[in-house]
Amino acid sequence: MSNPLLAARGLVKAHGSTPALRGASVELRAGEILAVTGASGSGKSTLLHCLAGIVRPDEGAVVYGGERLDQLPENRLSELRRTEFGVVFQFGQLIPELTALDNVALPLLLAGTSRKAAQERAGEWLERFGVRGQEESRPGELSGGQAQRVSLARALVTGPKVVFADEPTGALDSLAGEQVMTALSHTARESGTAVLLITHDAQVAAYADREVSLRDGVVIAAGHLPSGADASAEVTR
Repeated sequence: MSNPLLAARGLVKAHGSTPALRGASVELRAGEILAVTGASGSGKSTLLHCLAGIVRPDEGAVVYGGERLDQLPENRLSELRRTEFGVVFQFGQLIPELTALDNVALPLLLAGTSRKAAQERAGEWLERFGVRGQEESRPGELSGGQAQRVSLARALVTGPKVVFADEPTGALDSLAGEQVMTALSHTARESGTAVLLITHDAQVAAYADREVSLRDGVVIAAGHLPSGADASAEVTR
C-alpha cells in the first residue's frame, strides 16, 4: 500500500476549555475519497481544519507530502491553500459581490494567472459542474445547489491534490445534494484528486471509498466501503 498523501497522528485540540479532538489519527491517500462521519460535536470539522492547515492542533502532527503542516509558517500554509488544497464549506461561502465566473476565477487570479485565461478556465469548470449559463449570476441569484456547484468549481479550478469538503450537502435538499455529490465524486475520480468529506449523512458517505467515524474527538471505527452495485448488497447482508 502506498504512503498516505496526508496523515494526522494523535491530534489533540481544544476550543477554550472544551476538548474537540482527543488523540485522533487518520490517513488520506492520493485519489481517495474518505468520509469522516459522526454526530454533531464529535470533532469532524475541527479535524478537517487541522488537516487543511486552517488551525493548528494543540498536540500531535499533520504531515502532507513530507511536510509537517502544524509546524509550517503561515505564508507556506497560505500557498498550499492557494495551489494544492481546495476547500468547500456547507454554505459555499462565495463572495456575494462577485459573479459566479469571477468567484471561480479568483483562486487563479490570486495565483498570478491572467484575467482572460482565468475566466476561460473558470467557464470550463462551471460547464463541468453543470452551471454553464450562470456566469454573470451573483450568489444571491443562484439556487442552493447551483451555488454549491460553483463552490466546487472554485475549489477544483486550480487542480488541487486534496479537496476538503465540510458538510457540502448539509444546506441542500436531497436532490440537490445528490447532484452535488455526483459532480464532486465524478470530477475527483476523473482528476485523481483526494477528497476528505465531512458528513453526518450515510447517503453522502456512501460516495466515499472509505469511512472513518469520530466520537467525542476519537476515531472509533474505520472500514472500506463497497462501491457500485456491491454497496447495496453489502448493506442487506
